[in-house]
Amino acid sequence: MGYVYMTSQCFSCKQLFDYNPHRVPSLTIRGVREPFCKRCVEEANPKRIANGLEAVEILDGAYEPMKEEEL
Repeated sequence: MGYVYMTSQCFSCKQLFDYNPHRVPSLTIRGVREPFCKRCVEEANPKRIANGLEAVEILDGAYEPMKEEEL
């Protein structure tokens, strides 16, 4: 048994980060699912709420490795 995680740039800040591809907060932009790092989601949520939008939920394990059999 092993573990896997994705590494890519946050769509917003462009910093590299690791995440579980099934649980990371993301948006589909121009037909491509784009991930967002925890810091950017946490910074965006107060602005979203102030604009009457729901906060983006950060699921448990979103920034942790996942079991390889879940891939």
